[in-house]
Amino acid sequence: MTTLMRRLRRGPAFLAMALTCALLTPFGQAQAAADRQAAPFDVLVFSKTAGFRHDAIPAGISALQSLGQQNDFTVTATEDAAAFTTANLSGYEAVVFLNTTGDVLDASQQTAFQSYVDSGGGYFGVHAAADTEYDWPYYGQLVGAYFQSHPAIQQATVKNEDRGHPATAHLDATWTRTDELYNYRTNPRPNVRVLITLDESTYSGGNMGDHPITWCHPQGAGRSFYTGFGHTIASYSEPAFRTLLLGGVRYAAGEPAGPAPVEAEAFTSQFGTQRAAHAAASGGQTLGHIDNGDWAGYSQVNTAGATNFSARISSGGAGGRIDVRAGSATGPLLGSVAVPVTGGWENFQTVSTTLTGATGGALFLTFTGGAGALFDVDQFTLR
Repeated sequence: MTTLMRRLRRGPAFLAMALTCALLTPFGQAQAAADRQAAPFDVLVFSKTAGFRHDAIPAGISALQSLGQQNDFTVTATEDAAAFTTANLSGYEAVVFLNTTGDVLDASQQTAFQSYVDSGGGYFGVHAAADTEYDWPYYGQLVGAYFQSHPAIQQATVKNEDRGHPATAHLDATWTRTDELYNYRTNPRPNVRVLITLDESTYSGGNMGDHPITWCHPQGAGRSFYTGFGHTIASYSEPAFRTLLLGGVRYAAGEPAGPAPVEAEAFTSQFGTQRAAHAAASGGQTLGHIDNGDWAGYSQVNTAGATNFSARISSGGAGGRIDVRAGSATGPLLGSVAVPVTGGWENFQTVSTTLTGATGGALFLTFTGGAGALFDVDQFTLR
C-alpha cells in the first residue's frame, strides 16, 4: 500500500497532524479499544556516513527495530542512498537519519526526499543528523540547525520545556543524562517548537545560552523531528530515551500518540482522597492524602482493551500499592503496581505494570499499604 493510500485511509486527523505539532490535552479521555493502537506504518532508517562514523549506529538500529516490533511499525535499515527515489520513499511514513554525517545524497536523491517530505512524509534526525548536508539549504531548514561543536561526553541536566508532546510527556520537568551535547550554529527556536533544552550551568562547554536540544516543526505538508541526543551506545538502552525515540518516530510518521496522560486529581468519584498542591506536579496538584483502603474513580476513562498502566508518583510516607480495577472500587482486578518510597513528596518517579483481562468499564484505582499517608499520584496513562 502506498503512503498516499495510507494517508487517505487515515482521513482528516492524519492530515491535520501533517500541518502542525500535535498537542496533548491535560485531561485526555481514554479511547475505545479500537483506537488505542496506532495504525501500522513503515519507517526507513538511513545511517550513511561521509564523515565521522558513530559506533552507536548498530545500537540505534536495533533499538528502533525493537520499538517497531513492540509498537506495530516496520523498520527497514539502509546505508544505500539509492533508496531515495520517489517510488521507494512512497512506501514509508517516516525516514530516520540516524547519525548520518557529511554529504550523503546526490542532487536527484535530494529532490526526491524534499518532494517526499513536502508532500506529507516525515523526517526524524538523530544526533549527527545535524552534521549532515551542509551545502543543501533545504536540509538545513528541515533539520532546524546545523552542528557547530561539542564538548566531551558528560552528565548534564536537561529541561523538559513541553510535556504536551508524545516524545516528552513521560519526562519530568528536569532530566539528568550523559551524552555528547552539541552546540549549534544557530538557535532554532524562532522556527521550531522547542521540546527540550540544556541547562548549560550543569556542564562544561555549552556556548549557546538558550540551548535547545530536541524540537519539531511542520515542513510543507510533512513533519520534522530532531533530537541532539544519541551519541552513546548506552543511550539506546535507556528507557526514557527509547520512549523519546518512539514519540519522535510516531510524530514524524503522523501517527496517533496514544491516550494523553490523565491528571489523577481529575477523579469523578473517590473515597478518602483529596487534591494536594505540589510545585513539581503536572498542573501543580496531585491526588493526595491517600491512606490504606482509599480509592478514586474515573468515569471518563474506559478500561476496554487496556494492556498497560503507568503512573507518576511520589512518596514521603509509607509507599504501598495501586490496584487497577474496572467498573467499581471492588470490580475485576486488572493489575497491580508497587509504589516505592521516593524520599519526599516532591520526588516523583514513574511506575508501570501490565494489565490482563481488561473488559469495558470505568477505571477505578484502589490504594493499599501500611499505616498513615501512603503516596501521591500526579498523573497516569492507560494504554
